[in-house]
Amino acid sequence: MSSQSAEARDLLVGTRASNLARTQAGTVRDALTGVLKDMLGDAAGVAELHFVHTPGDASQKAQTPVNRIGVGVFTETLRNALADGECDVAVHSFKDLPTAPDDRFIAVVPPRVDPREVLVSVDGLSLRELPEGAKVGTGAPRRVSQIRALRPDLEVCPLRGNIDTRMGRVSDDDLAAVVLARAGLERVGVLDRASETVTVDDILPAPAQGALCVEVRADDEEAVAAVLGLDDPVAHATAVAERAVLAELQAGCTAPVGAWSTYVDGTLTLRGGVFALDGSRQLLRERSVDLEIPQGPWLSTAADLGHAVGRELIDGGAAEIITDIVGAR
Repeated sequence: MSSQSAEARDLLVGTRASNLARTQAGTVRDALTGVLKDMLGDAAGVAELHFVHTPGDASQKAQTPVNRIGVGVFTETLRNALADGECDVAVHSFKDLPTAPDDRFIAVVPPRVDPREVLVSVDGLSLRELPEGAKVGTGAPRRVSQIRALRPDLEVCPLRGNIDTRMGRVSDDDLAAVVLARAGLERVGVLDRASETVTVDDILPAPAQGALCVEVRADDEEAVAAVLGLDDPVAHATAVAERAVLAELQAGCTAPVGAWSTYVDGTLTLRGGVFALDGSRQLLRERSVDLEIPQGPWLSTAADLGHAVGRELIDGGAAEIITDIVGAR
């Protein structure tokens, strides 16, 4: 917290220290600095990055699977730092946040990037072109289950680490390919390494993948006023709808649940899916709602759509699939 006058206050933007996290938070820092300048002119302060170490950083070095270190491992420490006043703003990958609301914070969602998956492979092959028995790396049960459904002949191997570490595993004598979020490669400027952007019909993305969530303390009026200008209503509505599927299923961010939403000509369309880890079963449900963004109760309407899709998945047997996977860990 800056000791300067309120008009010249600097905002500390809390983030993990990984390259991707720094890059994501850097875009928020730059946007916030612009907002502060617009609000206060020459009297404005600036936004600066503040690095917060999380237990998830150590777990990555040890290659510990995410499902063994707990949901929210990358976000809880950041939220605690924000709540304690160590920083004024926290930047999260929205898909990593718990779905339960936290009244301590106000959240906005900046413009979202493409939420689909990409394949990085030897010889630039697509997922469907990989040779029989090829080794594919991914750490997410959602991806594992859908890869096995599409290509049961492939050997799916656990994978952790940052983007460079994961892509570095792709070689003739290690992994034939790795599956990563397109958003990460795009944000750090290495999207040209992708062999294929995988269609949502082949791998349904994680709920809110590609979206950032920017949080500030609810009682920090200056920070709230600054971040409200960063919100992208369409990105916010689509991410909220997708995460509501996860909330209705009472599943964590590592569960084999996918969601994909689009907003076209006033219609919000949402597809949700739950997948058996061995690829033997897939449940998919889709619904749409007319929605004026950002008019009326637009966010609650988006959430209601997600809950409705989640209930349809439950009626189809989603709880049994999720319970079987949790029990097998």
